[in-house]
Amino acid sequence: EVIKEMDGVRWYVTGDKGRLDEDGFLTIVDRYSRFAKLGGEMVSLGMVESLLNSLLDENSALAVTAIEDSKKGEALVLLLEGEMTIEQMQERIKALKINPLYKPSKYYKVDQIPRLGSGKVDLKGLKNYAKSLAT
Repeated sequence: EVIKEMDGVRWYVTGDKGRLDEDGFLTIVDRYSRFAKLGGEMVSLGMVESLLNSLLDENSALAVTAIEDSKKGEALVLLLEGEMTIEQMQERIKALKINPLYKPSKYYKVDQIPRLGSGKVDLKGLKNYAKSLAT
């Protein structure tokens, strides 16, 4: 099931989302599994993080995940580490005037965003941590 043939070429389907440049180099930019379904709309968590990362000061970091929500199906949750406060982040997001679907509905200040040994965000750990904070 993970091997697909398209135009006579066999591809291994990883679930990664990437771009192929004019020189043939592939850059992985996100995972297709990193989407939230909010009120019937698919929202890319990576895209939301990109928008919101531009608002951070240099001593803060954030990660966005989605958890179940009885009204909309899923809800965006933002975990914020570092010196920036939740209130500062919310004010900056409000000033962006972005689509309301891209605005997290829950915010949590955390000591540390879950990370793998490689330093990348632990996506499964992030989701579990967000669920535990929301209950």
